[in-house]
Amino acid sequence: MAPLIPLSPVPLFTQLKDTLRQKILEGEYPPMSKLPSEYQLCSRYSVSRITVRQALGDLQKDGLIFKIPGKGTFVAKPKAFQNVTTLRGLGEAVQAQGYEVLNQVRSLRTLPANAAVAQRLQLKEGAPVLQIKRVRLINREPVSLEVTYLPASLADVVGRADLASRDLFLILENDAGIALGHADLAVDAILADSELAAALGVEEGGPIMRIERLTHDAQGAPLDYEFLYYRGDAFQYRLRIDRHKGATQ
Repeated sequence: MAPLIPLSPVPLFTQLKDTLRQKILEGEYPPMSKLPSEYQLCSRYSVSRITVRQALGDLQKDGLIFKIPGKGTFVAKPKAFQNVTTLRGLGEAVQAQGYEVLNQVRSLRTLPANAAVAQRLQLKEGAPVLQIKRVRLINREPVSLEVTYLPASLADVVGRADLASRDLFLILENDAGIALGHADLAVDAILADSELAAALGVEEGGPIMRIERLTHDAQGAPLDYEFLYYRGDAFQYRLRIDRHKGATQ
């Protein structure tokens, strides 16, 4: 264990934070393991409790640890993530990372399209659409609530599919024989209402990441309109952005 350097220009709490971060990333403190107590860290690194709390506070902001009152500080599990540079379903994206994905189908029904849904799917207002609500679970923990709208012409094929274990994109491609093209996404943050709080196991009024996604088929026709509500503490969307080669400085 390398000692902290009291006379270094780097503050002690930053040195301690970096030391603990390295131990977490290298697996010395594995996910869900309990960190030493504040007292133990003070003794081990010869620092004050204020220094320890500053270091732990920064690690918590970075999402590497979490605290349970009365029980201690624990190493957080790495967040599952989805790269949005490729059009893939959640299951396709995270199962490749070794996560188990299951779905709880909360409702499957046909209803009249409201103005917003009709406009996105290029239907007449009031036209029948299939609405699907599913809670997506990663390693048995609820991560997202998906609210999906599809043209009613797809109700039979989608209704027969195993929505508890399959991604909708794969159902549309393999069961309905539809080639998917591209999707338009909008991302914002909202506060959890009572339905989201119950579905995702979060407090009402807590922050939720919302993805509005309109998926088109290969001919460019709108096909699948969705709202995806994610727990920010359990999931990440990742995006690579390249600077245009012809851009001037």
